[in-house]
Amino acid sequence: MTAAFWRSAFVATLFALHPVHVESVAWVAERKDVLSAFFGMLTLWAYARYCEESKVRGPRAKVSYAFALLLFALGLMSKPMLVTWPFVPLLLDFWPLRRLRHEPGARLGRDFLRLAWEKVPFFCLVAISSMVTFLVQERKGYVFSIGGLPLGARLVNAVASYLKYLGKMIWPTDLAIFYPHPEIRYPASDQWPVWQILAAALFLALMSAFAVLRLKRQPWLATGWLWYLGTLVP
Repeated sequence: MTAAFWRSAFVATLFALHPVHVESVAWVAERKDVLSAFFGMLTLWAYARYCEESKVRGPRAKVSYAFALLLFALGLMSKPMLVTWPFVPLLLDFWPLRRLRHEPGARLGRDFLRLAWEKVPFFCLVAISSMVTFLVQERKGYVFSIGGLPLGARLVNAVASYLKYLGKMIWPTDLAIFYPHPEIRYPASDQWPVWQILAAALFLALMSAFAVLRLKRQPWLATGWLWYLGTLVP
């Protein structure tokens, strides 16, 4: 997609060897992570083929699109963590596929709506998967009320975790199979300090603003940053 083979190979190798998500291969119960990621990546591959073949409007494009839907369904059945995955093709439409034109005179709104409508079947699969997952977990007694943990504590943990994960990408230490929520497992003295929360929020805001400012010159930055933010939401 990017036509930059060696840079892509380097990123793929780093993704494969980086230990930040080591539990997926070290803990047998988390092999579903590997399986869902496998089908997720294949979904993007099939989607890229669809985009390439749709330029000539041939029947092969429909086959590739259906294949992408099938792969995505298999990924959701492996692990519902892929519920935000349909947004990734939208990011790829911007860069590197460049299906969302951003040159002067381009009708961004119309192009975006057309591309978003194209992803509706993927979002339908997400809705079905989410409903089935909720019903099954509720029946098994795995669903708990959010009242047990204040919304503010959840938001604070989410903001701080974004920065913490970035830190572990650079210096992967203190890795664990399960990272308990500090509000539940730790005393107040070991929870997120206020300065860390503010620093994390400021960093996220500045990084997002920088990605927007560099949108035209470095579109890959916005795609990568939004990919990171979005896929951590579940």
